[in-house]
Amino acid sequence: MSDVPTIQAHSSDSTPAHGPSSPSRSSAASIEGTLRMCVLTLGGELFAIDLRHVSEVFEVEAVTVVPSMPGLLTGVTNLRGTVITLVDLRGSLGLPVTGTVLPFAVVIRHGSRQVGMLVDHVPEIHTVSREHLLPAMQAGPAGARPCVSAVLRLDERLGGVLEVPQVFAQVDGGSAILSIA
Repeated sequence: MSDVPTIQAHSSDSTPAHGPSSPSRSSAASIEGTLRMCVLTLGGELFAIDLRHVSEVFEVEAVTVVPSMPGLLTGVTNLRGTVITLVDLRGSLGLPVTGTVLPFAVVIRHGSRQVGMLVDHVPEIHTVSREHLLPAMQAGPAGARPCVSAVLRLDERLGGVLEVPQVFAQVDGGSAILSIA
């Protein structure tokens, strides 16, 4: 894994999220009126995560399936000696789940916990104005997209903003393996 992409925060509005270093917490912090967001695609749809919760991105080379894991959890992988639990949110977000394993993972953190969220492509980093965040639609089946707290308007595209605490609440559906990661 010598060419493993990692998140690198840049000052430009749109940058690919790969490079030799991971973000510092100060560069990921929101500037008044703006937020640094990790913009990713999942099941062909656009989503964003506050960059303060993202530690890195890596290419998934091998997945070890753990027996009796909930459907949301794909398995675990070894990232430089650390066991990372892999999560596929497509099903819980109402997106089609194909049989293929997604090629990249975004490591997200909440407190001392971390998981690798599987994604379609290497994400981009964007600085967005808070005025580009719109309220999430509350219509539809209850719990249709429980992790989406807002809608991000990015150029001509719209995407859901994923709330990391709610992602971890989804993952907590009986998984003791998260305490290992």
